[in-house]
Amino acid sequence: MPSTERLRAKLTDKLKELFQLNQPDLDFGFYRIMHAKAEQVASFIDNDLLEVIRKEFGQMDEDHRKKLKDAIDQEIQRAKEYGAADPENNPRVLEAKARYEAAKDTISAEAEIYDHLYRFFERYYDDGDFISRRYYTRETPGKAAPFAIPYNGEEVKLHWANADQYYIKTTEYFNIYRFNLSQGIKKLLSTDEADLLEMALQEETSFPEKLNVTFKIVEASEGEHGNIKASDDNKRFFIIHQPKPVELTEAGELIVNFEYRSDPQKSSQESSWRDARNSEAVETIFHALEKLPAAEDFLRGFGLKAPTEKKKDRTLLEKYIYQYTTRNTRDYFIHKDLGAFLKRELDFYIKNEIMRLDDIEKADAPKAENYLAKIRVLRKIACKLIEFMAQLEDFQKKLWLKKKFVVETNYCITLDRVPEELYPEIIANQAQHDEWVKLFAIDEIEGDAVCPAYTEPLTLNFLKANDKLVLDTRFFTDCFKARLLSSIEDFDEQCDGLLIHSENFQALNLLQERYREQVKGIYIDPPYNTGDDGFVYKDSYPSSTWLTMINERLDAGMKTLSSEGAMLISIGDEEQEHLSTLVREKYDKESFFSTLIWEKKKKGSFLSGQIAKMKDYIVCVAKELSCFAGLIGEITYESETYPCVNASNPREVRTIPAGIKSKYKEKNYFLKKGSIISAGNMNLVLVSNLIIKNGRLAQELKIEGNWRYSQNSMQTYADEGTLYITQDLYLRRIVNEPREKRMRDILLRLGYDNEADYTQYDINNLGKYGWGTNEDANDELHQILGEQYAVSYPKPSKLILQLFASLRIPDGYWLDYFSGSGTTGHAVINLNREDDGNRKYLLVEMGDYFDTVLKPRISKVVYSDDWKDGKPRNRDTGVSHCFKYLRLESYEDTLNNLVLKSDPTRDKALEASDSLKEDYLLHYLLEVESWGSQSLLNIDAFADPTSYLLKVKKPGSDEYVERAVDLIETFNYLIGLRLVHLAEPQRFNASFDRQKDPDLPQDQDTRLVLDGDLKQAEEGKWWIRKLEGWVPRNPYSPNDGLKEKVLIVWRKLTGNLEEDNLVLDTWFQKNRISTIDWEFDTIYVNCSNNLPNLRKEGDTWKVLLIEEEFMKRMWSSEGV
Repeated sequence: MPSTERLRAKLTDKLKELFQLNQPDLDFGFYRIMHAKAEQVASFIDNDLLEVIRKEFGQMDEDHRKKLKDAIDQEIQRAKEYGAADPENNPRVLEAKARYEAAKDTISAEAEIYDHLYRFFERYYDDGDFISRRYYTRETPGKAAPFAIPYNGEEVKLHWANADQYYIKTTEYFNIYRFNLSQGIKKLLSTDEADLLEMALQEETSFPEKLNVTFKIVEASEGEHGNIKASDDNKRFFIIHQPKPVELTEAGELIVNFEYRSDPQKSSQESSWRDARNSEAVETIFHALEKLPAAEDFLRGFGLKAPTEKKKDRTLLEKYIYQYTTRNTRDYFIHKDLGAFLKRELDFYIKNEIMRLDDIEKADAPKAENYLAKIRVLRKIACKLIEFMAQLEDFQKKLWLKKKFVVETNYCITLDRVPEELYPEIIANQAQHDEWVKLFAIDEIEGDAVCPAYTEPLTLNFLKANDKLVLDTRFFTDCFKARLLSSIEDFDEQCDGLLIHSENFQALNLLQERYREQVKGIYIDPPYNTGDDGFVYKDSYPSSTWLTMINERLDAGMKTLSSEGAMLISIGDEEQEHLSTLVREKYDKESFFSTLIWEKKKKGSFLSGQIAKMKDYIVCVAKELSCFAGLIGEITYESETYPCVNASNPREVRTIPAGIKSKYKEKNYFLKKGSIISAGNMNLVLVSNLIIKNGRLAQELKIEGNWRYSQNSMQTYADEGTLYITQDLYLRRIVNEPREKRMRDILLRLGYDNEADYTQYDINNLGKYGWGTNEDANDELHQILGEQYAVSYPKPSKLILQLFASLRIPDGYWLDYFSGSGTTGHAVINLNREDDGNRKYLLVEMGDYFDTVLKPRISKVVYSDDWKDGKPRNRDTGVSHCFKYLRLESYEDTLNNLVLKSDPTRDKALEASDSLKEDYLLHYLLEVESWGSQSLLNIDAFADPTSYLLKVKKPGSDEYVERAVDLIETFNYLIGLRLVHLAEPQRFNASFDRQKDPDLPQDQDTRLVLDGDLKQAEEGKWWIRKLEGWVPRNPYSPNDGLKEKVLIVWRKLTGNLEEDNLVLDTWFQKNRISTIDWEFDTIYVNCSNNLPNLRKEGDTWKVLLIEEEFMKRMWSSEGV
């Protein structure tokens, strides 16, 4: 049996792993935060927390044991003196022996507690995540099976391993991971280690400015498809791609190829084998680089030493490979309530695996007391460890749920919406010119009588003639952008679309207040979890990972849907069953109204090996079935005839007026009262005589039957001349008005006449030209962008266009938060072209191709509806358009901007009190020391709202750039503002004077006043910007028509608050804005001010501080 010290060391190592203290080489994300506190936390665990166990069970020392042994001898001697027949078995002697034996057991209790703590925490922890996996044992009459799931009496319950967690993984570092090796070298050479200083002097200037490297996942060798898929052992490894480990592109970029797959050669434990494969990759890459003369700089750079405490000779290449493989095999989830979960599991563990009622029942008092003492100490220590782990997990959850900053805001606007006075600046902007050549091939425009020819530089007339060219404000100054935006009144109404570069959960979280119940239709095409679609799942938990990912995102999407809206979800065979069960359980059977089948291919996929796959599914969910009008597949305007009876209707008598036409074979005909006219299962009984003369009903007819229409309707149809007697003496009506027919649930690739042109569609007859295929989607994207396979698995725009058309709603917002190549935006633009609708699209995508595929595609589709090889074939089909695009701070950005601040006074106070120190470390450490970090909202930085800086990671790399957060745009989304007008910033100069004021106290007898007026100046000292808009009065009933008018005033402080506030007061007066009238319902201003305020209903105030509202809204997780 292991010694007490070995068990204690084993437990300590496991706790360091749980607290993420055992990865000092990982300098990103939460690891970086914990490394900063590693020494303090490790000391607390070892010297404070675990010391409780020693104190509890170390008091039975040798003297005490000797004392108990002596007590046995004394009792034996006493028994002999009293003449006991068997002194050794005298009751008092036996009691003394029992106390001694209990003390001996106490000596091993310390080791036993260490062992139980290790086994408990080891059970639930798996590479950065906590997984619900109680060990299964057979159920017996005295012991229940140890599995349990949350159950509330549902008829059917869907549960999965990670249902109580958030999925936080992204593919950003997985399929393609880019970095500039030169930046890594500079960072390495900037260290203060003495053994690097000489190397720094020699190497600092010998490397190029850019040594771009890409780690890439490629198809496995040996013909295995989809190497991201695991085999039977479920564990996958990064394995260097031996056929071509490295490549050097023409642009000088080094590509390093990995496979990610199960490994049949695995011959050791997982961690050891991962290290072995990493070492193999390092060796293979170095050998390959040696054979590439052009890769000499990469070889030298990767060969530089980046030592660690454990491995002094580690190279820079080893560091990158270790970070890459570790980053992509850990930390998939954040638990929603880790503390409560682990405490429940701890009690279960104690009851199921430690407490044995039979042992307690049979034990004498000393043993039972010692037995319970061990359990008390075990639970006490375990609960403290759980509280610390919960602090770490809850802190990460808080950061995950935090509304993320907008770090970039730009606009794409067609020239017809741009004021002509800005055209000279556009003509002078070379970057915009180059973009137009690249996107729209304007250099191929030849002049004619209407349109001037392309020239360099561009001309004013050229811009006027090509007014559907899409201007991108990223190429222009902030001043230009401000003037352009201020020229657009009722901006939100004029903006036709929104593109967001972000992880979709974060984007939806920020958008909730603005778009709650505003979206008419959602289409999403999430990863199908096929194994080769880029979805990153935790080994052994592929479907559970996928369900965790989709679950929260479905809920967030549903909150944006209006009551008449619907969500349409594309999915494949792999997860269709799970998705359907999840949707049915979350939104009830009725709201889950259909699963459409789409024939997606011209030829089936044979990769499965069992069957040629031809279909995808589209799961359809209505927000509120009572408000949902259904999917309409066809609107027909041709005349049809409908029967006037229906077998399922009750029998009644109808009076048919004389004069209606008869198509009966005899022009003159008589049928007496009481006669029966029958056809199939229906009978009409004449209540009066039927008389036809000259092909018309000669007199009023009363007739009994199962009537479809009321008496009033029958009279109306007769008056209109659409009611007639048939050849069978039945009654029918002619229908001329447009009629809606329900859409079929099978979406065939070919139309009714075998038409399959993906550019053709008829929104009044959705099946006429078919629904398009995957091949169509690839061809469509190729023609627009001019390159093949820009993204994987796109959908044809016709599919989404016709799905949205089937909802028959011509306006509102249409959302896609797995937007990929932007097909949904393309579909909305073309659908508006077709029916002159006013739909607006909301697209969210986190992939690198946001800039290279999605945004260019939307711009191109705005400019023309017809493309060939990346060039427009028709320049006359452009539409007037404006879309906004945003980039959001990522979760990793949030982590990487945290700064833990030390405080000597606080540290001294903690060291003086063990209880205070313990409480602080267990519950408050991260919250207190990270306070004021930029990503956690540093309200002091609101003094200059244009200079709130954040380090933001470049997509797909480890490089960071410092960017100014767009506080204005972020705040607009936090409060759900519908923007009406965004004014240009104004700058002012002012002079001041002090005047005596008898109303002030004697020590403050002067008041600051302006000496003259505020003077607007281009470089003025004071900066103010105004926004106007509105928000729903009731955020949770945003469509009830009740609005609150909002004014937002942002300003820059100069450091003299008295002067700043006087300028603000004067600005309000100058603009004739009163804070105590009702022109605006709410006024927001940043930084402390002296504005008069007005109490509103509910004990709220009219003038609010932006910082306070920002803080409240950013950290609110209500409904998440």
